[in-house]
Amino acid sequence: MDIVKEIRGLAGKKNAIILAHNYQRPEVQDIAHHTGDSLELARIAASNDAEIIVFCGVHFMAESAAMLSPEKKVLLPDPGAGCPMADMAEPGDLESMKREHPGAAVVTYINSSADVKALSDICCTSANAVKIVQRVEAREIIFVPDKNLGHYVSRFTEKKIIPWKGFCPTHERFTAEDLMAVRGKYPGVPVIVHPECRPGVVDLADEVLSTGGMVKFAEKTKAMRIIVGTEIGMIHKLRSVAPHIEFIPASGSFICPNMKKITLEKLRDSLAEEKPVITVPEKTAKSAVRCLEKMLEFSN
Repeated sequence: MDIVKEIRGLAGKKNAIILAHNYQRPEVQDIAHHTGDSLELARIAASNDAEIIVFCGVHFMAESAAMLSPEKKVLLPDPGAGCPMADMAEPGDLESMKREHPGAAVVTYINSSADVKALSDICCTSANAVKIVQRVEAREIIFVPDKNLGHYVSRFTEKKIIPWKGFCPTHERFTAEDLMAVRGKYPGVPVIVHPECRPGVVDLADEVLSTGGMVKFAEKTKAMRIIVGTEIGMIHKLRSVAPHIEFIPASGSFICPNMKKITLEKLRDSLAEEKPVITVPEKTAKSAVRCLEKMLEFSN
């Protein structure tokens, strides 16, 4: 049987919903019921009628889905699909920083573990980070774990941002010099980049956008060519909404190996066997889901 038909048949039979992040392989995006950025997928995970959620993304995303929909079975087709940036924030280190800054609120990027979320006041995504920080009442913000997103947010607030030292290796390796080089090859072509990029890259870009923001930009722009500075999987998503535009990867190095671990074969086997199941200990989930729900509330 054709593997696509097999997966769709299993999903229908088991009342399963397949969610895929915009960085996933093209064929995985194509078979998903919904694709999107972390904020979009968190909203869907919190409000769907499926019995099973198959999350094609990385571990922290499946964890978040499990906490937002505790009555559902959440599957991650490859349990080894992690996030190096999330691993850069440890609960013990966050507790120490909180003691050093007792008046600060902790705003934690969704790209983090449930254990770190449990110690935080509110979560954010790249799509709503500025809005969340502006709405939090504290004048000091411990921003975990992405230093680059924290630096970007600091441009839009008078609050003191106390950044973590984490970063996304995929975005961090792209430099301002790299961007200047690609601009030289394509003069006059607009550049859109993700706020996980280095500050120097952000300075040179025409637009700084979450992946969801990039989709909206592509739908509205009159440009016929766009240079895209984020993970390469985003190009497929953008082509699907604006096939008339030529999307140019800013660099061939924009590949996240963890986002590419899930294949159609792993997706099929996960659905068929209903494993691996992602769970979060009840005590951790009780605290961590609070900051996820607060984020969704603030984002409305």
